[in-house]
Amino acid sequence: MIGPITERPYEDLTARARIRDAAIALFAEHGIEATSIRDIATRAGVSGGLIRHHFGSKAGLRRTCDVYVLDRFMQIKQAAISDGRLAGDPFLTSTQPDFLLYWRYFAQSLLDGSQAADGILAELVDLAQRWIEEHGSTGITNPRTYAALLVATELGVLVMREQIFRDLGGDLLGREGDLGLAMAKLEFYSLALLSPETAGRAREAIDRLAEERGASSKPGKEDKDGTPS
Repeated sequence: MIGPITERPYEDLTARARIRDAAIALFAEHGIEATSIRDIATRAGVSGGLIRHHFGSKAGLRRTCDVYVLDRFMQIKQAAISDGRLAGDPFLTSTQPDFLLYWRYFAQSLLDGSQAADGILAELVDLAQRWIEEHGSTGITNPRTYAALLVATELGVLVMREQIFRDLGGDLLGREGDLGLAMAKLEFYSLALLSPETAGRAREAIDRLAEERGASSKPGKEDKDGTPS
């Protein structure tokens, strides 16, 4: 299992690492703009001057946090897929507090406009596509597009969690709401919403429209009045 964000007791970490970890927690909870250097210094037990000494500015500290958290995030995701532990309880956020923190940070980074967070989207799609091709249904027409939709769905839940699940009570990424979300996602991915007959008719309709659009775009095709299209 991937180790926690503080691999040694907090008091044993270097000042630089304590600053980084304090910033990660605060950025994930409040966002970049709402977190001040003073907030981070207080959480880390250091002076604001020491933060500027190590990172130059809040922007420099943020870049360090982005690289660190998103690298750890991808390590966990890759381990989950390559080791076949995607469905194991170590990868439920309620039993992996660090993963919960990474999810929070990642969602907040997307909202705050992080280039590092934007860049990791393609890697997540790559991982999802690999899993689909190795373990998914053979009936998937375009694994890349399917993988992109899966990632967008996961991220949509993160970014819009407060608006979508406000009436459910509790934080969807907290220890209480997380298990409910895990069950809902399990059912979403494993239970079909369409009957085979309905899905078959929809597929035929999509194929028919694709053929019609392909025919209408062929060079030299004329409209009924003789005007080239």
